[in-house]
Amino acid sequence: MSLRAFFSRLLSPLSNSNRSGQAHDRQQKRTWRYYLAQFFIVTTLLLSAIWLLMAIWYQFGMRSSITWLTTLVIVGILATLVKAAYGTKSYESKNAKNWRNKQLDHSPALDKKVAVKWLIGLYGAIWFIGLGWFMSIEPKQDRDWMAEVSERVTYNRDASNPDLVTLTNVRNFDWHTDKEATEHWDTRTIDMSKLSGVDVTNSYWMGPLIAHTLVSFRFEDDSPLAFSFEIRKEQGESFSALAGFFRRFELSLIAAEERDIIYTRSNARGEQVYLFPISHLQQHEVRELFESYLTAADELNAKPAWYNTLISNCTNIIFYMARIVSGDRLPWDYRIWVSGWLPNYLYDVGMLDANPEKDGQPWSMDTWYERTHINPKVRGFDNQANLSSDINDSKNSREFSKQIRQGIPIPPLAGSQADAEVKAKSAAQASH
Repeated sequence: MSLRAFFSRLLSPLSNSNRSGQAHDRQQKRTWRYYLAQFFIVTTLLLSAIWLLMAIWYQFGMRSSITWLTTLVIVGILATLVKAAYGTKSYESKNAKNWRNKQLDHSPALDKKVAVKWLIGLYGAIWFIGLGWFMSIEPKQDRDWMAEVSERVTYNRDASNPDLVTLTNVRNFDWHTDKEATEHWDTRTIDMSKLSGVDVTNSYWMGPLIAHTLVSFRFEDDSPLAFSFEIRKEQGESFSALAGFFRRFELSLIAAEERDIIYTRSNARGEQVYLFPISHLQQHEVRELFESYLTAADELNAKPAWYNTLISNCTNIIFYMARIVSGDRLPWDYRIWVSGWLPNYLYDVGMLDANPEKDGQPWSMDTWYERTHINPKVRGFDNQANLSSDINDSKNSREFSKQIRQGIPIPPLAGSQADAEVKAKSAAQASH
C-alpha cells in the first residue's frame, strides 16, 4: 500500500460498525510503515515548533509577552493534539470487542479524526504565519553598533591607475583589554599590482571544531591588510552560534591592520591563533580574490545582509569567493562548514605546501599547527609602544605582522596555471 493510500485510509471517517471492526483488524496488522509515518509526523511537528519558538525567543527575548503568549498557544495546541490522537487509544482498545456489536451512525473514531485534522490545520496555519513573519525580517544599517563594527569599509580607485585603491574605514584600534580600545579608522592606499600572497588565519576560542577565519593579503613593499567577515554586534550584544540561525546578527566586512584584528584575538582575548600561508597561487588569483572582497563591500554597503551560522559565516563565504577564483582546485568538502578543520582541508587539497622548506622533510599537519601558532610569537608584544605618530604606528604594524610570521616559510607566487596545479597536486599527494 502506498504512503498516500495509507494516510487516506488512516484519516478516513468510519461510518458503521463493520468499518469499525475493519479498523480494529487493521490496527493489529499495522506495519513498520505506519510507525515510520507516525514518527515522521511527530518529529516534524516537534522540530517545527522548536524552530518557531526559538526564532521568536531570539527576536523578542525570553521575557517578552509575545514570546510567552506564542509559547503557550503552540504548546497548548500540540498538547491537545497529542491527547486527541493518542489519549483515548487505551480506552478504545479495551472496548474494541464491543464496537462490532454497536450499530451507531456516530462513531467516537470519527470525532477523534475530525479533532486531529482540525488541530493540525490550526497549528499549520500558525506556523506558516510565523514563517512569513520570520522571512519578512529585514537587516538594517542603522543600529546602535559596537565601536569595532560601527563603520563600513569603502574604497575608491585612482582614475589614472586602477591598481591603486584607496580604502577608507580601515580599522586600526589600539587594544588595551579584550573590551577596551582606542579607536582609529584609517585611510590606506594599496597597489594591487604589488599583491604577493594570501594568508588564512584561524582563531580558536571554543574547542577544535569552531574557529573564526580571517584572510590577509601580503604586498611586496607594504604591510599586510586583513579582511574579516563578522557579526555586526549591537551595544551589549554577544555572539551566539544558535542565534546566528535566526536572523539575529547582520553581517559585517572589516578591513583592518593585523596589529588590530589579530592582536585582539591572540593577546587581548587569549584565543589560540594560527596563520597559514597559502601556496600555489598565481598573482591574478590573489588579485581576483582581493577584488571579490571589494565587491562584497559594495554589496553590503548597498544592502545589508544577515549572518547565518551555517550558510553565510566567516569561513564558507571565503570559500565561495575563493572557489569562483580557483574553481575545481577547491572541491566541496564538509570541513567548509566545520571551520576549525579548514587548515586540514587546505593541507589535503595541496594549498599548504607539504615541504615548505624544500629540504626533503615534509611537514605533517601537526608540524604546521606547531610552526604557525601565533600566540608564543607575540606574547608580550607592546601594542601601545611608539604610537604618537602615523609613522610609528605603521612601524608597529609591520613589526607585529613580521613577528606572527616567524618560522613560517612564505611561498612565492606560481608562474603559471600549469605550474600551480602540478605543485598543488604533488603537495596533496604528499599530504596523504
